Amino acid sequence: MKTKEIQALSDKELAKQLEAVHQELFNLRFRLATKQLVNHREVRRVKKEIARLKTIKRERELGIREGE
Repeated sequence: MKTKEIQALSDKELAKQLEAVHQELFNLRFRLATKQLVNHREVRRVKKEIARLKTIKRERELGIREGE
């Protein structure tokens, strides 16, 4: 998901998306540990996605708006 798409989400949708991405990371780590993961870059991609989601969530908590 792009940053603009994440910013367009409501707070509930953001929380739901964050939970889903955490679950995806768990599954990827499980597959990595059992040697079933083909593309190791997926773990890094999902971690970056989590960081994006948490950043937008924190910006909302602090009241920071885009462009400031």
